[in-house]
Amino acid sequence: MNRTTSSSSSQRNIFREFRRAGSSYRYNMTRNGSTDVHERSLLLHPRTYSESYHHTDSPYRDDPRFWVRWPAQTAHLTWLTLASNYVNVLLVFVPLGIVAGALEWGAATIFTLNFLAIMPLASLLSFATEELAATMGQTLGGLMNATFGNAVELIVSIIALKDGQIRVVQASMLGSILSNILLVLGCCFLIGGIRYPEQEFNSTVASTMSSLMAVASASLIIPASLFAAMSDSYNPEPDTRKSILQLSRGTAVILLLLYVMYLVFQLKTHSNLFEESSGGDNNVESQVPGSEDEVEEHILSPLAAGVALVVVTILVAVCAEYLVGSIEGIVEKTGMTKTFIGLVLIPIVGNAAEHVTAVVVSYKNKMDLAIGVAIGSSLQIALFVTPFLVILGWIMNVEMTLYFHIFETVSFFISALVVIFLIQDGKSNYLEGGLCLGMYAILAIAFYVYPDTD
Repeated sequence: MNRTTSSSSSQRNIFREFRRAGSSYRYNMTRNGSTDVHERSLLLHPRTYSESYHHTDSPYRDDPRFWVRWPAQTAHLTWLTLASNYVNVLLVFVPLGIVAGALEWGAATIFTLNFLAIMPLASLLSFATEELAATMGQTLGGLMNATFGNAVELIVSIIALKDGQIRVVQASMLGSILSNILLVLGCCFLIGGIRYPEQEFNSTVASTMSSLMAVASASLIIPASLFAAMSDSYNPEPDTRKSILQLSRGTAVILLLLYVMYLVFQLKTHSNLFEESSGGDNNVESQVPGSEDEVEEHILSPLAAGVALVVVTILVAVCAEYLVGSIEGIVEKTGMTKTFIGLVLIPIVGNAAEHVTAVVVSYKNKMDLAIGVAIGSSLQIALFVTPFLVILGWIMNVEMTLYFHIFETVSFFISALVVIFLIQDGKSNYLEGGLCLGMYAILAIAFYVYPDTD
């Protein structure tokens, strides 16, 4: 997810704007809470970006002997990567979670430790993806961000799908969408609205995303409607399930094609529409000579970013394996349903870092970027991740469908409808944020008392 990905082009804009903002404060930056992907080390260091990454504070990094230089450089890059986000302090739970799962300490302990472990891993995964994608050009970089932007949710869902826990997969997909369009967007509107009476964002992009969200809603409503219609008829149950499965697989292919078309539209043919508008605190940028043409610098080389991506992905897969395996025990001990765990808890794991980023940029009046993270990430889940899991289930001979229960489908439809109405005018305030958060709280309570059904 976490983080970001947010949609790929909007995520790239986030980090571009962070770099520009960082250049304007280059001479007075201290521990001020900046969230730039390349200023994240400033959260722990008072030095500027250029000083942090290019000042040789250790003679070993320039040593001509490679067996001395390489370990020193590796240690330096590792430190900069770990210092990129406050949430990385939770990395201490990664070995604890793996040990707990291997030694079978108990379902509650395994779930809690791996739940906390995946949060910093999601942040590192997002960081390594952005570092690698930034060297690939706009199209390939955007595609990579789109692919790995929700990698944590994808990995957790694949493991759950392998174990036959289709309810967990469906709930986590729906929960990721709802948390993005209600919880994250609501926090953005609320926090930004407290500081500014009214904030504006690109209404053209908002309209495009609203249309895609409406199509995503229809892709869930149609299977549920078909199931209800066929269940009322005299068709036997096996025929109904077979029809729903065929409809879901056909719909999944169409959604993937629409997502590819959306990427081409966003990254290639109409990329100018997705550039950030002139609102916000852009006036400081003009005060810094050469900030527009400033060369983007990165902590990790492509090789280092690729290695980090592989290592973190493996760790996420291991922790996710133990997390999913402990769900049954958590359900038995706590009484929480699989639907609630998948819909509320798992999305928090994959999207925590990304959520914080969206809220911070909205506080800085960068609403185009915040909208891109919140709505763009939900579109990735609805148009790419969920259809991909249906196709993957087809390959694995698992009956993963787009049929969600009527209550879940109606909840998604109403939520999407509320968000579409709120963003269509291209303006936001704290009241609209409160409406989104209130809607999410109501749904969370409803799904907590909602019983699991097969």
